Amino acid sequence: MTPWWRNGPLASSDAPITIAIAGALGRMGQALGRTVESNPRLRLAARFDRPGVEGEGLVSRDAALDACDVLIDFTTADASTELARLCAERGGPALVTGATGMSPEQIEQIGKAARRIPVVRTGNFSLGVNVLLGLVGQAAQRLGPDDWDIEVFEAHHRHKTDAPSGTGLMLGQAAASGRGVDLNAVSERARDGLDARREPGAIGFSVMRGGGIVGEHSVVFAAEDEIVTLSHSARDRTLFAKGAVRAAQWLAGRPAGLYDMQDVLGFRTV
Repeated sequence: MTPWWRNGPLASSDAPITIAIAGALGRMGQALGRTVESNPRLRLAARFDRPGVEGEGLVSRDAALDACDVLIDFTTADASTELARLCAERGGPALVTGATGMSPEQIEQIGKAARRIPVVRTGNFSLGVNVLLGLVGQAAQRLGPDDWDIEVFEAHHRHKTDAPSGTGLMLGQAAASGRGVDLNAVSERARDGLDARREPGAIGFSVMRGGGIVGEHSVVFAAEDEIVTLSHSARDRTLFAKGAVRAAQWLAGRPAGLYDMQDVLGFRTV
C-alpha cells in the first residue's frame, strides 16, 4: 500500500493507516507494536531499531519510512531529531515523537521539520496527564506566589536518563504559565548544602530514579495552613502507547504543522 503522503490526503476513512515504529525492540517500542496490531484501523507496516541491531521482522530505517503513513518514535533526542529531518526532506511520513531530553536546538529542529510534515510532539501521551496539565495551570493562576509554594515531584525507573522528565517540565511550564512567569526564571532544580531555603515564587523540582517505576507525577501547592496536591500515576506503558496510537490516527492526512496532545484531544477548541 502506498503511503498517503505520496498520493495526497487519505482517500477513504476505511483505509487502514500504516504505522512504522522506531526503537521497536525497546519497552515502549514493543508496547506500541502490540497496541497497533490490536487496532483494526491500523496496519503495522514496519519496525526498525538502531543501525546494526537485528531482530525478527526488523527492516532498515529507509524501508520503514517508505512503508508508512505515520512514524511513531520513542527513541532518543538525537535519533528523533534526525528522523524528523529525514521525514521532512522526503516529504513524509508524518511523525509522532515522544522523545524527551531535547536541547533547545533540537526542539527548534523538530519545529523546522514541522513546516514540511505534520508532527505531534509531547513529553507525555497520557490522557490523564494532559488533563492534569490543565488543572495545574488553573490552580497556579488562583493560588498566588505570595502564599503558595509549588513543587513538582516525579519518579521514574532507574534507566531513565533525563531529569527532570519531559512530563515534569510540562507540569512546571503549566504552573509557570498559570502564573504568567518564565519557568526558566523561577525554576529550582536542586537543593543542597546548609542554606537550602526556597526562593519566593520558585517552582521546584524533586526527582527520583529507581526500580521499574513507570511514571509518578505530583504537583504540590503548599501554603502555611493547607496543602493541595494534584497527581497522576502511570501503571503500565500501554497507556502511553495508546495515546501515541491515537495521535497517529489523528495525524494521518493532516497539514504540516507542530501539534501536541492538547490538539489531538481537542482541548485547544474548549
